[in-house]
Amino acid sequence: MTDESTKTTHFGYREVAEGEKAGLVHGVFSNVASKYDVMNDVMSVGVHRLWKDAMMDWLAPRAGQRLLDVAGGTGDVAFRFLKRAPEASAVVCDMTEGMLAEGQRRAEAEALAGRLDWVVGDAMALPFGDAEFDVYTISFGIRNVTRIGDALAEAFRVLKPGGRLMVLEFSQLPNAGLQKLYDLYSFNVIPRMGQAIAGDRDSYQYLVESIRKFPDQERFAGMIREAGFGQVRYRNLSMGIAALHSGWKL
Repeated sequence: MTDESTKTTHFGYREVAEGEKAGLVHGVFSNVASKYDVMNDVMSVGVHRLWKDAMMDWLAPRAGQRLLDVAGGTGDVAFRFLKRAPEASAVVCDMTEGMLAEGQRRAEAEALAGRLDWVVGDAMALPFGDAEFDVYTISFGIRNVTRIGDALAEAFRVLKPGGRLMVLEFSQLPNAGLQKLYDLYSFNVIPRMGQAIAGDRDSYQYLVESIRKFPDQERFAGMIREAGFGQVRYRNLSMGIAALHSGWKL
């Protein structure tokens, strides 16, 4: 039997004990919380907004649905969902209280306060009962989870029968030459932007490394199927810089 204390995982390109990763990730997002939305706009030249809109287009929110947005941070996805779905409600769950606080300060939060809750929680051990939600979303967060399989199992557990999972995450370009160009940009430009805008080079170095360590589209689709989801599909965005994965609890 393997001693839990000997298990390791990756934190960017570093190998760390499994028990350490959540604290390290928490530190990263606590450090960048106040500049997180600004950096997203700068790093992607605003394209992340189009990706999230594409996510909503495929998701097609409906009136009365209940959304759980995990690693939802500053509320971008939840706000979009609620604006498209009258009488729907949403819970934003994130392990970093500072990210949730930033989200609650946004103007949309006040306008949607009656339909929106903010909860501190871990994707691998969600503080919710079985079959509570119609939709589960996670955007640019699952690659930071220590055990991705555990997070997907929790997503399956908290969804109602017929509920839908949707994941938006950075992925891999299918063309090796384009991937190399993207890597040159990511590793040479993004950490410098992090230093200039957020005063934090190391956190953005980790974020770039975490993208490269995340499974490619087919491998991740397989992990979703292994968690019990059916009708698993994915769509590449911006040629595969990001990808949307969809699955159903059938």
